[in-house]
Amino acid sequence: MRTTQGSRLRADGAVLCVVLAFVASLHAFSPAPSAVSQSPAPRRIISLVPSVTEMLFAIGAGDAVIGVSSFDHDPPEVNTRTRVGGLVNPDFERILSLRPDLVVVFGSQSDLIKKLDGLKIPTYNYSDAGLSDIITNIRQLGARTGHVQDAARVTSEIDRGIADVRALVANRPRPKTLIAYDRETGTLRGIYASGGIGFLHDILGVVGAVNVFADEKRKSLQVSTELVLARAPEVILELRAGDNWPPARVVQEINVWRSLSTVPAVRNNRVHILTDQVMAIPGPRVVQAIRAFAKLVHPEVTIR
Repeated sequence: MRTTQGSRLRADGAVLCVVLAFVASLHAFSPAPSAVSQSPAPRRIISLVPSVTEMLFAIGAGDAVIGVSSFDHDPPEVNTRTRVGGLVNPDFERILSLRPDLVVVFGSQSDLIKKLDGLKIPTYNYSDAGLSDIITNIRQLGARTGHVQDAARVTSEIDRGIADVRALVANRPRPKTLIAYDRETGTLRGIYASGGIGFLHDILGVVGAVNVFADEKRKSLQVSTELVLARAPEVILELRAGDNWPPARVVQEINVWRSLSTVPAVRNNRVHILTDQVMAIPGPRVVQAIRAFAKLVHPEVTIR
């Protein structure tokens, strides 16, 4: 059984760079003006941000990516790139050894940014405040890497996918929904949930649901079982990005929620565990996550 500290380390890893592709953004700030300056297109890019790594490959800049974080998994090509650590443990010496002309960093990595600035190595400071920032980051990266048209194509596909789902769930009832993304396995201790800010909260709006913690104006919060009982979600979506649980284990962990038998989501068998990493990455595949959420929130609607 994991400890609470272990859960937080997971949030610094698979959740800080998977669910912390959105939780790492809890501490990120907006890209510096230099992030979109008209400088020559970089040819040696290191990305410490998995969602940005996916963006770079999606817009055709993957050949320039020479280093990635320890938490990058997609696309498969990242497995041929040098690993340089992650949010909390960037390997500065290895980064320097690769001679990058652009390093993608989380805005919260102030020490690393200061060191890179001191050596005149350009950085792109990643920011993720919400769903719209996926579009913003892709466009900025397109401009920075010389892939403007490819970036426009990718963002247009995302916009169309979002619009399609919105149309399909329009005028439907909006069930109260809890997004949980971490807890101790086998228990309901240490639950972390999506608050009323961030791309997961925004996704609930797209799929026709109401975030039970919309009033908490922060990206995440730790919640007790008493608070879950009080908020009475009608749907519970638990993100276990990258856990790769077999079906029997998924059922076992869903059954952990049975102790909250008066919660409508539990009573009506509407607790769902999603283990695909794409569900927690604010990147170019976000429409896949939106469609998956929509199918669970509105099973009566055919989501294509």
